[in-house]
Amino acid sequence: MISIPSVNELEAKIAKANGEKALAAKKAHDVQEEAKKALLEKLSHPSDLSEDAILEKAAILIERAIDSGQSSVQLFRFPHALCTDNGRAISQVEPGWEKTLVGVPKQIYGLWGNKLKTKGYHIRFEIIDYPGGTPGDIGITLSWATGQDKQK
Repeated sequence: MISIPSVNELEAKIAKANGEKALAAKKAHDVQEEAKKALLEKLSHPSDLSEDAILEKAAILIERAIDSGQSSVQLFRFPHALCTDNGRAISQVEPGWEKTLVGVPKQIYGLWGNKLKTKGYHIRFEIIDYPGGTPGDIGITLSWATGQDKQK
């Protein structure tokens, strides 16, 4: 004989399934938040790569961009939370915005100032996405064409 569950049994089964889904979603969210915290922690300190290694990576990116006919390349992307003011000064292009940088972004800015600026390269830090209408990630773009809009 076929057994059909009661409405109460169905409701209990649905509640259990929904609870399991909610728990799985919370666990996934927690894992994602921990990964985000770990990334912010890692990026908040200078890279352990040597200056030469970083410049070598930049040279590869520049060469690829040139081969594609580009006059700029995005070197790096990082969360706005890595800036001491959450990217506000960069968003507003305020004088002294570079003082809000920490870790890897600060290191990249310093390398540009010490090694690439005198060679005619320009650098731009800008908010590149706005999830939910709020500032998201910041992109660091290196350019070498004359007459381009440049931040520094």
